[in-house]
Amino acid sequence: MEFTLEEKLAIVKVIDSVILADDIVHKDEINLLSQLMNLLDFDSNFIVSARIIDAEQGMKILKGMTMVKKQDLATILENVANADGFVHEKEMTLLTSIFSVMGIGRDVEY
Repeated sequence: MEFTLEEKLAIVKVIDSVILADDIVHKDEINLLSQLMNLLDFDSNFIVSARIIDAEQGMKILKGMTMVKKQDLATILENVANADGFVHEKEMTLLTSIFSVMGIGRDVEY
């Protein structure tokens, strides 16, 4: 997966949002985040930078990605939400909102 720096910041922002959505950070979510850090080529300092991005600007960046990138991101986000073996209602709501803004009609059902 090849993403621009701007896209990576927006992606890391939404990944972080999904992890924090249920107010509990699970060990499995952290493990998956570590794997994604290698896959997407970013480090923990990048997470701090991503948190600074305005949510609206981040979603605008995600909306402008190609459909292939959007589908790849949707799969990543679903895996993050399900990393602890359970998708919380807050995570489902957030994913549905993100997918809607990105323009992909992906249903979140767990």
